[in-house]
Amino acid sequence: MGGLKGTVAMKQVQVLRTDPHMGAITMPENLRVGLMINRQREACSRIGCDARFYNFAFGQSPFPVPPPMVRALTSGAVRGEYTDAAGIPELREAISNFYGRHFAISTGPERVVVGNGTKELMFMLFSMLDATVIIPSPSWVGYAPILRLLGKSYVSLALERERGYRIDPRDLAALLAKNPDRRHLLVLNNPNNPTGALYSQRELEEIAEVCRTYGCLVLADEIYALTTYAFEHFVSMGVMYPEGTFVTGGLSKDRSAAGYRLGTCILPADAPDELLDDLTKVAATIRTSVAAPVQHAAVTAYSPSVEIEEYMRNIRSIHSIMCRYLSRATAMIKGVGATQPEGGFYFLADFNALRDRLESAGIAGADDLSAAMLAHPHHIATVGGEAIMLPQENLSLRIACVDYDGAAALEHYRSDPPRSSLDEVAFVNDAAPRMVDGITAIRRFVEGVKKR
Repeated sequence: MGGLKGTVAMKQVQVLRTDPHMGAITMPENLRVGLMINRQREACSRIGCDARFYNFAFGQSPFPVPPPMVRALTSGAVRGEYTDAAGIPELREAISNFYGRHFAISTGPERVVVGNGTKELMFMLFSMLDATVIIPSPSWVGYAPILRLLGKSYVSLALERERGYRIDPRDLAALLAKNPDRRHLLVLNNPNNPTGALYSQRELEEIAEVCRTYGCLVLADEIYALTTYAFEHFVSMGVMYPEGTFVTGGLSKDRSAAGYRLGTCILPADAPDELLDDLTKVAATIRTSVAAPVQHAAVTAYSPSVEIEEYMRNIRSIHSIMCRYLSRATAMIKGVGATQPEGGFYFLADFNALRDRLESAGIAGADDLSAAMLAHPHHIATVGGEAIMLPQENLSLRIACVDYDGAAALEHYRSDPPRSSLDEVAFVNDAAPRMVDGITAIRRFVEGVKKR
């Protein structure tokens, strides 16, 4: 009998093993970097070091949520009911009108689906669509892990530094031509995380033409659209290729409500009714509905509001001032290049010209570089390598430009907005001293490498 009990216990332990494909899943980059920072803090404390850390790794809008949205969430806290899996009707109506006002996308509420952030919506789309996903590289940290979790196939489309890390339509056409009978889904992040690149209307037209030729769908991740520094230059892929584009967005970037977890998806203009039905079924299966109070707050977020529009203009300007300053300052470090961001709050710092010096210091790849910069005495947290879908030999790191007190910066900007380039430099030094000191720390790191 004792032997039987031992056998049963062994089987129970075996049941607890996870599916083999879980080994391909990596920890989300924000959590991984957070753990690395904590371990480094502990290591530093053991040697009596209490120096600050420069957090260029984690990208989250630093600003407070607009007050009208906070009031709407508070008043909506009494809403405890389940809702339509695709979103409450008044929110879907508000979103369709919002996209018409801001992006000239002609859509009705029947083409709008609401989710718990864009990650969830992408998870549902990737799981539903019978297509090979194309991810341009470098990319946001989140696409590949979702696909690996789902066990879905994807291919990388390498972007060239010489083209500003934008898709070359000829390269896209060549990739699609290799398997013309297979359905593909191109992920197009605009403005781009991690480079800050923005696509022109002409570039989008050329990409759309290739997609039409080969029947390629597009997932247009436009979460940073309203942070485009010169917003009048932003063009949505949903306008250029309406019949084949899923447009995703949300409240986390331009309205600083990442914790609300409210994402949106506009379905293609030619999408059959069955697609919405299937998406709704998947949504209802995995989470029933999005939290009712958040949806009611989002109605306010997507409805016409002078206060929220002014808020978005102000933080757009602040992001522009901060990111462009840091990018220029990084590019002034001899041996380091930097992309010039046109939207969002990231840029890519390029250390490839220092390869020989870095290798002599024992730094062979992007992960080594990131670890070396985080180590004592530098304390600089960045993201690079596989996390942003770059090969290890590409010594480029993503720099996030949000390590400052957003509430104080917003108040400063409202009361005394910069009126010249000199004013902008003063604004950054006053509102974001940690980031300014962080660039100085990068310069010292590079100088130390050169002396080896």
